[in-house]
Order: sequence, then C-alpha cells, then structure tokens
Amino acid sequence: MTHFLDIDTTPADDLRKIIANAQAMKDARKGKPKGTMDAEQPLEGQMVALIFEKPSTRTRVSFDVGVRQMGGQTMVLSGTDMQLGHGETIADTARVLSRYVDLIMIRTFEEQTLLEMAEYASVPVINGLTNRTHPCQIMADVMTFEEHQGSIKGKKVVWSGDGNNVFASFAHAAKQFDFDLVFTGPPPLDPEPVLDGLYTIVRDPHEAVHGADLVVTDTWVSMHDPQSARERRHNQLRGYQVNDALMGKAKDDALFMHCLPAHRDDEATSSVMDGPNSVIFDEAENRLHAQKAIMRYCLGV
Repeated sequence: MTHFLDIDTTPADDLRKIIANAQAMKDARKGKPKGTMDAEQPLEGQMVALIFEKPSTRTRVSFDVGVRQMGGQTMVLSGTDMQLGHGETIADTARVLSRYVDLIMIRTFEEQTLLEMAEYASVPVINGLTNRTHPCQIMADVMTFEEHQGSIKGKKVVWSGDGNNVFASFAHAAKQFDFDLVFTGPPPLDPEPVLDGLYTIVRDPHEAVHGADLVVTDTWVSMHDPQSARERRHNQLRGYQVNDALMGKAKDDALFMHCLPAHRDDEATSSVMDGPNSVIFDEAENRLHAQKAIMRYCLGV
C-alpha cells in the first residue's frame, strides 16, 4: 500500500515517474472531448472517497473528473457529512471507510488528521491539502514548468509573499527535484523553521527575482481570515505584489504561476496574470493530470 502524503516523504524517483505518467496521460487525451473516458481504464470498478473538510473548487473538480476519466467512481463527503474527529475518532472513520472504498483523498485543516487517517486506513490516502502542505498542487506546478521550459533541475524559482502551505511543498520539491528556491516576503510571514535549508531568503523582491526562471505567488488572505487579519496581511505584503515591474527583473522567458483562486490586483496584477509569461490556466489544468498519475501510483495501476 502506497500513500501520497507529502513530496518530501515520496522517493524522488517515484515523483519523476508520476510527472512522466501525468504528461503521457495528458498527451493521450489531446484532441478528445473533455467528457470522454481515457482509453485505459485503470480505475474501473474502483471507488474513491473524496473528503473535503476544507472547501475547494479545483481540488474537488479535478479529482472527481480524473477518477471518472479513468473509469472509477467517486463518493464526495464534506466536513458536515463526516464531522471528522467529533463523535467518532479519525482512526475509526479510517477503518470504516477502508471497508467501503479503494482510495481516500482528504483535504483538511490539521496535518495530524491526514496522518491519523493514513495510519489507520487499510487503503491508500492522498493529501489533497492541509494547513501545512499542498503536494498535489506542486506536482502540477513542476509538470507545468517542464512542459514549457524543460527540466526544472538547476532552475531558479522565486516565491513572493507568504511562507504558507503551498510554499512548504515548493520547498520539499526544491530538494527532490533539485532546483534553487528563493523566498521573498516580510519576516513575520517567513516559512516554518522546519523548512530551513531548503531555500534562501532575499528580502528585497526586485533583487530576489533577478534572473528567475519562475515567479510564484499565492493569495494573501484565506477565506477564513477575519477582517483585521486581512488588513494586516495587505499592509505586510503590498511591497511583494507581482506586477510588471517585478516580472521585468526576471528572465525574459520566466514563467508566472499562481495556484488560484486569486485576488486580482492584490498579490498579482491582472496584467501579469493575463500576460504572455503567465501559465496559470495550464497550471490549473495540470492538477487533473498530475492527480490522475498520483492516484495510479497509489493504487499501483
């Protein structure tokens, strides 16, 4: 049984195989209507539980569509459906679900919920996001970069903004895929100390982005943040907005990524998001292909 819990806990060779398989499946679908099933049906007869303690658009749709394209079926469960850890332990929920389904994807708040689910489930578990990491997103990001620019090995990736869960998975990927990662952001929003050594810090965003092959940002505020926190974040991060002037410091062919949803003209201007260097919608599409490859990896099909 193989879980996909984080990029740093998955062997680098396996990560490479997942990216290659994702690209192969994407290539095989070229020219086909979006609603058609894949020629191969590796998930035929399989049931996948999609648990959303934390709401989502891209994760829900991409996993659901991916399972269906590969011939499987999904059971979508929200936090209100399950009340994870309230009334019934996560361990017991994992044991019960394992009797009904072949694979579990969970998008949750606390990392411990994911880890406990994986410990007690007798089927593979995939990390769809926690407050600490977002590995499926970064697998799609690596795939997207390599579609446009070739191998990411040795390239310079600059993250501008908050050292959040998406950045944490980028830091894990920097080690596993062997690229240079630079963080530029205010000290109060530095990444967690456990990631030290996986990236460098350059406070001046214009200096940080100089010569970058890829510039990445993420939303400054969460839907769960109170208004006071939103105002504080805007004040802290205003100088780290990705705009045309900042992108002008990167290489001419540098890519721009944002995992979406975005607050346009906050963390990045619309001129950058819709500009020639932006690959944000390729990035969003590749969530589908990367996650299909991750599911096949976990199931060994």
